[in-house]
Formats: sequence, C-alpha cells, structure tokens
Amino acid sequence: MSLLAYKPNAEEVVERLRALYERRAADRIFAAFPPRSPALAGFRKLHAEGLCAYPDPAERVAFWDACLRDWARLEDDSVPSAYLSEFDQGLYGGVLGGEVRFNCNPDTGWISSMVFPLLEDWSEFGRLRLDPAHEWFGRYARQLEAFVAGARGRFGISHFILINGLNFVFELVGATDTYLSLIDRPELVRRAMELGLQVNIEIQRRFFAAVPPLAGGTCGFSVQWLPGRVVAESVDPFHMTSVDYFEEWGRGISERIMAEFGGGITHLHGNGRHLLEAVCSMRGLKAVMLGDDKGFPPAIEVLGELRARAGDMPLIVNARFDDFQERLGRHDLAGGVLYLVPGAPGADAANRCMEAVRAYRA
Repeated sequence: MSLLAYKPNAEEVVERLRALYERRAADRIFAAFPPRSPALAGFRKLHAEGLCAYPDPAERVAFWDACLRDWARLEDDSVPSAYLSEFDQGLYGGVLGGEVRFNCNPDTGWISSMVFPLLEDWSEFGRLRLDPAHEWFGRYARQLEAFVAGARGRFGISHFILINGLNFVFELVGATDTYLSLIDRPELVRRAMELGLQVNIEIQRRFFAAVPPLAGGTCGFSVQWLPGRVVAESVDPFHMTSVDYFEEWGRGISERIMAEFGGGITHLHGNGRHLLEAVCSMRGLKAVMLGDDKGFPPAIEVLGELRARAGDMPLIVNARFDDFQERLGRHDLAGGVLYLVPGAPGADAANRCMEAVRAYRA
C-alpha cells in the first residue's frame, strides 16, 4: 500500500528526495511537474480576486483534495501536499491581537492573510503579550484538525512560512519603520525579534504536534518532502540590504529557530541573490529555492554560476516545460537541483521526461 493514495510511487520519491536533501545526489537531478487542476475553475466561481472573509476549513480541504488527486498519475518527484495559505502571514500578528485580512488569488486558489501593523509607534510595544489561548490559535487548531482528517492517506500537509526576525518586526511597525529602527532603536528591534521568536516557535510546535510526519519527514510546497521536522524560514527583509546587515540581524535568529526544530529551508528572490553564499552557510539550512522575479534573469538561465556559488546546498529552481525538456535533451542541467516544471501537456509527457531525469548524471 502506498504512503499516499494520490501518489502511488511515494515511497520511491521519498527515497530520491532523501538523497537530495542529505547531499548525496550532487550529480543527479530531480523534477516535479505540478498539473494545473480543473478545481481552479470551481474556486473562481466562488471567489473573486481581492479581499475576502476567513473561509470555512471544510471548503479548503475539499479544494485541496480536488487539486491534489490529479497527482495520482504522475511518476515525478512531487509529493502532493495542501498548504495552509490562510495562516501564511496573518496568524503571527493575529495571535497578538492584530487585524487579520484575507485575500483571494484566483490564479493559484490560495486565500492568503496579512495584518495591519499592530503598533502606532514603539511606545505601545510593552502591551504585547503572547496568549496561548487567543482565538486565532483556536482557528488555527480547528483548521489543522480539518486538514489532518481530510488529508489522511491521500496527501500530505505542507509546512508554511515563518514570520520570524525582521519579518515579524514588519508586522509590528511596518517595513519602513523597521529599517529606520535598525539605526534609531536597535534595542527595541532586538526585543521585538525575541518576542517574534517565541510566537514562531509556539506556532510551529503546534503544527508538528498536530500534523503526522510523512515517512519521518515534512512536506513542503516547493521542496516536496524533507527528512525530519523542518521549518520554512524567510530572509526577504535582507534582499534590500547588504550582506553585513544579514550577518548582524538575520543569521542568528534564523539559525536559532532552525536549531529548535530539525533544520530549515529558505528562498531567495531575484534581488536577493547577493546573499546566496551567506545564506548557504547558515547552520541547519537544508535547501534554498531560487525565485524568478521581474528585472532579473530566470535562475535557470544563470544556474551554472548560482550552483557554483551555493556549494553543495540543494537548490530548487523553476523551469518552463519546453525549456526544461530542451536542456534535458542537450544535457545542460546542473545536478543537486530539484526543478519545478509547470506547463507539461499532460501526465504522459511528464512521465516520459522522468525516464530521462532518473537516468541523468551531471
């Protein structure tokens, strides 16, 4: 019997991904071909783009179930998992009393959240307290319970992004005041980061207590699956700073929360590639996703350079199906990389590609 009904070859995939993330596959390549689900059409009928109310967890479970059952025909390196997008940002400020707003994206089917800055100014910081019984923790618990019940035996549940370090300070006073406070109020920034660390640890502990591990590992929306309890850190605030600012304000808090669990992953947008060497040297980091952003060359087009700079760190890179297929044919793909390849014309085409992917050696 397979680990997952919606992924008949899940055991094989887990072992392949284990080799990647344990850095035993520097000469091999990996590929996931996520299909575009017909369930998105149903989502669009229910939800227009823009602000919306907090959704019924049962509706979200049904959406993910409809999307992920399409994975059953794929023989790629993907692991189908539902993402708790409703809690990807807003939960962290919500449990401290912030006003949570939700937003629908009809292109992805995600309903994401954010909060307005919690504080008018730093004089209000002393009133913030972490209340483990806050109503947003209750909503979180109920959604976790619904997802675990709906996913059992069919698909996994992905970890979701941390709002740690300076990302958490953004939740309190906004991005501009956060950057100014690094110079004007550094002692308050450090106090806020300590509170943020407590909030993030509490939220992630509840996730791992509620969500059963899959084959001893953690599902991840981009990384698919990693061994152990692994969190998803973000270093986005440092994309617009020097490496020195990352070393002073980012490395320590990120390494601390990764040590609290079984390690972490992170991502770099196009404007954050100058951080690559520093980020890859973080203790506990398991993988880096390289995003593609307007104004910067797609990561796959400069992957030779990025692969060399990253050392043996496993990387995740986006690739268009036609481009990936062409590079595969001419043996021009870097090893130690998981390629996310949307746009395959169907499962049969993706599975034919996977025959070459499994045989490939960089």
